[in-house]
Amino acid sequence: MRKKRLLCIGAHPDDVEIGMGATAVNHAAEGDAVYVCSLTKGELSSNGTVETRQQEAADAAAVLNVTGRYQLDFPDRAITNTHEQYNILIETIRGIQPDVVFAPYYEDRHPDHSACSTVVREALFDAGIMKYPKVSAPPHKTAAFYYYFINGLGLPDFYVDAAAWQQHKEKALSCFQSQFQKTSGSVSTPLTEGYVESVRARDAVFGKQAGTDYAEGFKTASPLVLSFIP
Repeated sequence: MRKKRLLCIGAHPDDVEIGMGATAVNHAAEGDAVYVCSLTKGELSSNGTVETRQQEAADAAAVLNVTGRYQLDFPDRAITNTHEQYNILIETIRGIQPDVVFAPYYEDRHPDHSACSTVVREALFDAGIMKYPKVSAPPHKTAAFYYYFINGLGLPDFYVDAAAWQQHKEKALSCFQSQFQKTSGSVSTPLTEGYVESVRARDAVFGKQAGTDYAEGFKTASPLVLSFIP
C-alpha cells in the first residue's frame, strides 16, 4: 500500500503543532511523508526573535519526526489574496504533491489563521489548473483538504484519536518556549497565560466526545464520501 503524503500548513511556526501535532506524529510513525509549512516567520510576535522561533520550529519538527519543513516568507499580518503569494504556495504544493492538505479552520480569533485558510484553499484549486501561468512545476490535484483548530473548540466533523501521541504533541509544543513560557523578560500574551494547558483541555474534551482520552478535531472542506458504513 502506497504511503500518503501529508502537507500541514500554518500561518505561523507552532500553528500546526497546536492544532494537529498528535495527528502529524502518528502519521510519521506509520511511515507516511509528513511536511510542515509555515507561511510567515511570525516576526511580529510579542515574544521571541525570528531566529529563535526558527530554531524552535526545527526542534519541534524533529520531535514530530516530519519528513520536511518549509518556511515561506509571507509578511506576518499581511497574508493576502495576491497572485504573488498564491504562486509561491502553488509552487510548494506542486513540488510536494500531497495526498492530503491541512490548514487552520477559518473561524478563528486570529486574522492570520483565517487568511491562511483562504489562501491555502485558493492555492489548492489553482495548483490543479493545467494552464495556470507563472508556475513551473506540473499541476497537482490534492485528494483531500481538511481544517484543524487552533483557537477555540469548534464542532469537528471527525476526530483523530490522539491518546497515544498526546505526550509527543506536548513535547513539540514545549520547544516553543519563547511563545508559551512566561519569564521575567517576556510580555504577557494569551500564549503565556496557560495556553498549552488550554490546548490539552480542548484535546481532552474532543477525546471525551470521541470516546478516548485525547483527540484532535477536524472540519472537512467538502463532504466525506464513504464506500461503506464502518
